[in-house]
Amino acid sequence: MTSAEEKTAIEIDIPDDSFVEMIKKTGGPNIQNCYQCGTCSGSCPAGALTNFLVRGIIRKALLGLKEQCISSPELWYCTTCYTCTDRCPQDVKPTDVIKAIRNVAVAEGYMLAPHQKTALKVLETGHAVPLDKESWENLREKVGLERIPPNASKYSEAIEEIKKLAKKTGFDKLIAVKEEK
Repeated sequence: MTSAEEKTAIEIDIPDDSFVEMIKKTGGPNIQNCYQCGTCSGSCPAGALTNFLVRGIIRKALLGLKEQCISSPELWYCTTCYTCTDRCPQDVKPTDVIKAIRNVAVAEGYMLAPHQKTALKVLETGHAVPLDKESWENLREKVGLERIPPNASKYSEAIEEIKKLAKKTGFDKLIAVKEEK
């Protein structure tokens, strides 16, 4: 058993009273319904395999610990499967709360590198997981499908529209797209 002197202290941010309102406006309007029952964390498939606790992030948000929420790598562990939302007894919509906090995080410069790379792929190819051209196109053709799937990657004009939207909304800057010269 360890004594209190041996335990590391918990760092507490200065609470940001506006953070909950920001989350509510950004897509998590029911966050204050949460009474920390733990159903979200207990049913989370990502939480079963990682240290991701939906409940913990929501608790920090409710306490106004904005910096701890938006800088937390665990914020990005959510796969948006909506299991927590389906099971929440208070209609908090935890997945929407997580996405709202992610929106705030991205706006303030926090995003894990894999998510940034995925966003860049969407801008470059029109699809988050672009197919390896030659081998996949041949395989698709062999099984009777069109060589290129009917998504944005098939249409160069769609990719250009995605780039225009990203530029107009400022998303390109949020994910650090380099300007073409």
